[in-house]
Amino acid sequence: MEKHFFIRNREKLYQKLEDQSLVLLFAGEAAHQSADESYPFYPNRNFYYMTGITEPKVIFVAAKFGGKVEETLFIQRADPWMARWVGETITPNAAQEASGVQNIELLDKFDRYIRSELDARVYKHLYADLETKSWEFPSKPANKFAARAAVSYPYLSIHNLYPTICKFRVIKSREEIELIREAGKITADGIKYVMANAKPGMREYELEAYFNFVLKSCGCTQFAFPTILAGGFNGTVLHYSENSSTVNDGSLVLLDLGAQYKYYNGDISYTFPVNGHFTARQKTIYDIVLRCNQEVSKMAKPGVAFQALNAFTREFYAEELMKIGLIQSADELSNYYFHGVSHSLGLDTHDVGPYRDMELAAGEVITNEPGLYIPEESIGIRIEDDLLITETGAEVLTTGLPRTTDEIEQFMAENR
Repeated sequence: MEKHFFIRNREKLYQKLEDQSLVLLFAGEAAHQSADESYPFYPNRNFYYMTGITEPKVIFVAAKFGGKVEETLFIQRADPWMARWVGETITPNAAQEASGVQNIELLDKFDRYIRSELDARVYKHLYADLETKSWEFPSKPANKFAARAAVSYPYLSIHNLYPTICKFRVIKSREEIELIREAGKITADGIKYVMANAKPGMREYELEAYFNFVLKSCGCTQFAFPTILAGGFNGTVLHYSENSSTVNDGSLVLLDLGAQYKYYNGDISYTFPVNGHFTARQKTIYDIVLRCNQEVSKMAKPGVAFQALNAFTREFYAEELMKIGLIQSADELSNYYFHGVSHSLGLDTHDVGPYRDMELAAGEVITNEPGLYIPEESIGIRIEDDLLITETGAEVLTTGLPRTTDEIEQFMAENR
């Protein structure tokens, strides 16, 4: 992503700020695992959206005073000894090039900078990304800083930037859409490689390895989320992730997986028969799910309430499942369908927005993932595409996969 993208994002943010304000955003750092190991580091997505910086511990500060904005990035001091062990940290020039922020300072000057700013100017407002999910939610650097500031500088009005930045992120730019499209393409290529190598008797993790190979070959170092690759009964467990069972002849394989490409995610669910042939019953259930997926794609457009997509899905399923005798009344539907049909997609797989009471708008990217899960028959089917909401409808971003039962069977016959 070019630095102009991040500069534009910050300019939009500054328009929302009161004068006499300080803005602080924190990249975060990797959580300690045990001994000398840490968990992998992933930059706070709102921080990345505003700065383009992907390194830990970096802090961004903007001061808006007299209608003018001064930006500063605080980066780690270079450590030649540690560079021999884990590599060099970002340089001032690289930080400028990535973010478009010209004033770069060292992280060990951050506390002094804050004290001097608050002593020299009459600030009234402090803005920070204060995301929290519950009382038990681990306190992030921004929350800790805001708590300290509230005690030391009680005259400051503290504002939460999280909902503001999230609203920006809901509507994707052209650059973001192309990255999501590419993530979807790589994901689809990985799925086809799994299908081409699938045989009864394989372990789920053996099939998963083919997907992993495609992603690594395409330069994707991260996954959108832990891969779900479930054979037979395991496909009826929504977030099954052990991927360790044997896939028996006659079983369906349910995939829910995605590539992460330059921090943007693809998310596709796919179902196919491991032996290359659907049974008549599997075809019946698969066709119901596929038709639901197609109808949701037609329905999705600006002005449609986000909740309406799932309401339609439930009505569609209730009618179809009563037709085939699987349920006798709509009240029984939750036995076989028990999740939402859509979520937003972007820098996070379950991305920020659209909120449940919102209507869809052009520029949003959402998933379309109806599923049916019949444990007593060991049938789990989910079919998921990624949709871009356009001015007039929705564009499917995840193309290139065989979708009908006939197409899937033909693909597997020709490619195995």
